Amino acid sequence: MESYYGELAALATAFFWTVTALSFEFAGKRVGTLSLNLIRLCMGFVFLTIFLTVTRGTPLPPDATAHNWIWLSLSGVIGFTLGDLLLFKSFILIGARVSMLIMALVPPITALIGWVIMGETLSHANLLSMALVIGGISLVVLERSPDSSRVVFSRPIRGVLAAFGGAVGQAVGLVLSKYGMQGRDAFAATQIRIMAGVAGFLVVITIMGFWRRIGLALRDGMAMRSMTLGAFFGPFLGVSFSLLAIRYTATGIAATIMAIVPVLIIAPSVILFREKVTIREIAGAVIAVAGVAALFLWK
Repeated sequence: MESYYGELAALATAFFWTVTALSFEFAGKRVGTLSLNLIRLCMGFVFLTIFLTVTRGTPLPPDATAHNWIWLSLSGVIGFTLGDLLLFKSFILIGARVSMLIMALVPPITALIGWVIMGETLSHANLLSMALVIGGISLVVLERSPDSSRVVFSRPIRGVLAAFGGAVGQAVGLVLSKYGMQGRDAFAATQIRIMAGVAGFLVVITIMGFWRRIGLALRDGMAMRSMTLGAFFGPFLGVSFSLLAIRYTATGIAATIMAIVPVLIIAPSVILFREKVTIREIAGAVIAVAGVAALFLWK
């Protein structure tokens, strides 16, 4: 059993992220994306601070350099403030199930950014893998119009574009995180990113004058319970177990297992939100996940 610790941790991570997506979809529909993002990041910060205090004896990363703070903070603003704002907006517009499927674009987009900016290589197998991901997503978000031969979106285009924007934001945030960490503790790096994300949302909420909405959200018991559940399973447990997975097994295997969220989320979406899922949508999710797996495993 010991030899499968990494694989089991990766599978647990996929389940945690599924719980997170469903929890935040429910909360977002009750209190809105701005309130959801600010409150859940604050919760994530509390969980991480407690964890770092227990494991490192200090609540904040005193050994972080200026380079770490600058690039990780930029990563937090782009990944959390911009990327997650769009992602959680898509949860409301098209649901967590389809949004998380579109988020399967994060690995291909990250690879493309690495190719353009960092000079990383892309093989023919990598390009084929990306085509599989795009093809699987297209099966779900595109359909033929019943009154013509045109291909149209099967979901509101605003929601699809919001999810795509969230994928781009997370991909850019990942690249900047990799550059900004420079071997630092991943939990401390995540904490810096979260602090920057909170600061970004504070600016946005102040400019838009939405503080009254934050107060209303804090008094919504059902939304707060859902956000607490999502913050615990996402920024805290999800990050922790993803690191365990990478530690005990190959990165490609861990990333492939963790990428099965679009498939795992189908059943609970049907049960909890009464969503109607077609065979074509299930096939699209499986193809997209296979494309992500191939991107990591094919060389």
